[in-house]
Amino acid sequence: RRSSDLYALRPAPPLGLRWLGAGGPGSSSAVSREQVEALVKQHKVVVFIKGTPAQPMCGFSNAVVQILRMHGVHEYGAHNVLENQDLRQGIKDYSNWPTIPQVYINGEFVGGCDILLQMHQNGDLVEELKKLGVRSALEDVKQGQEEK
Repeated sequence: RRSSDLYALRPAPPLGLRWLGAGGPGSSSAVSREQVEALVKQHKVVVFIKGTPAQPMCGFSNAVVQILRMHGVHEYGAHNVLENQDLRQGIKDYSNWPTIPQVYINGEFVGGCDILLQMHQNGDLVEELKKLGVRSALEDVKQGQEEK
């Protein structure tokens, strides 16, 4: 299984984009804005990270994965930018944001690790997930504490 597929326990549908994962690191094919946009809009939540959700390769990518996990978001599009340098540069150009990880919710660029952490801390992430029809696992924890 490619690390750029949907991160879930069940098999993900093929992405259908020839350049993704083809050629491995240093692939010579450029990534078009349309191809990046298709990836960003493929799932309700999409992350571009260094490594995979199962094995993040940097602390910031790990923090993004852990925040999503804490909220019970287990199915999302995850793309390992270390596998394709063109994708790594393409996503930076697309968002006009210079760093990885990058988080997209409902096709919209949210930000990097710092923004997602801030949204987690101030409750905005719970609200954004609600808009997608995703109930944050932290709501259940909060509800359980209120009942005591």
